[in-house]
Amino acid sequence: MDDYENFNIGYEGEERITDGELLPTDENENILRPTTLDEYVGQDKIKENLRVFIHSAKKRGEALDHVLLYGPPGLGKTTLSKIIANEMGVEIKSTSGPAIERSADLAANLTSLQPNSVLFIDEIHRLNHTSEELLYPAMEDFNVDFMLGQGPSARSIKLKLQPFTLVGATTKAGNISAPLRDRFGIICRLELYTPEQLGRIVRRSASILNVDIEDAACIEIASRSRGTPRIANRLLKRVRDFAQYENSSVSLRVAKLGLDRLEVDSLGLDNVDRNILTTIIDKFDGGPVGLDTLAASTGEEATTIEDVYEPFLMQLGFIARTPRGRICSRRAYEHLGFNYKKSETSLLDWKEFNGNE
Repeated sequence: MDDYENFNIGYEGEERITDGELLPTDENENILRPTTLDEYVGQDKIKENLRVFIHSAKKRGEALDHVLLYGPPGLGKTTLSKIIANEMGVEIKSTSGPAIERSADLAANLTSLQPNSVLFIDEIHRLNHTSEELLYPAMEDFNVDFMLGQGPSARSIKLKLQPFTLVGATTKAGNISAPLRDRFGIICRLELYTPEQLGRIVRRSASILNVDIEDAACIEIASRSRGTPRIANRLLKRVRDFAQYENSSVSLRVAKLGLDRLEVDSLGLDNVDRNILTTIIDKFDGGPVGLDTLAASTGEEATTIEDVYEPFLMQLGFIARTPRGRICSRRAYEHLGFNYKKSETSLLDWKEFNGNE
């Protein structure tokens, strides 16, 4: 069926379908999460190391050492934290840095933990200073010190905690203070997934969602998912809508049709990504262009460009940040179908920062 004019594809509007952050529209995400290391696809080195650490901790009857998980959003940090608790056979309590407004909130979480259980703090880099300092003795000695009362009548209280494992997750490891980072015994950097790994994830998710899908369609969705399982699952759900609209299975043709309609191209770029690249190439001759000027020209916030859009474009080698501003590479020109023309200024920038243009 070719007429999709009146078809509501469920596109998220202002929320980007290619954003790795958790969106309100990510319904049923929990049912797609693996629950064991054997079910977890990808991150093989991390997975095998965790298997050893968990086995040894259980053999000693101790809590697993504290774990820091960092990497781009959507790669499975929350899932890994739940798997750690499941493999250890203990309960998990979950919170986030922004949700812990007072040190008393953190103390309440810590004192309610059972022996060897897991406390998961997402966005741990956003903990306030007071709460972070409370964590230091809790992580090292399994006790907390806090003040009761104010002024001359204030007194210090020390509470003994049960041994526990703190699992912290962050997308910005550089924002974590050195004293906190040094107290994690296990530090894991999650990498982007390969299309083959994402294809296996799409196949597993399709089975859970009762979606009939071809292997070629799994790879097609995977190749446009920016190396991120959350995006792959989100695209699968949207492509499923197109298949149901046609009353068919998810074939390669339907997958391509749906992804093209969602304006997600072969490399996972969406219309915002392409607009940024096109603006640099078309309006500023490939750069360099300052961040504020680029933001004004595209209608996007400067911080959003810098923190959300640029990292993936830089991973692809499409743009570079230079002292004079942003510049586009030959790869960006070729992907968008522009003739490659580089000014002397931009050429010097690329030679300085890449050494291969």
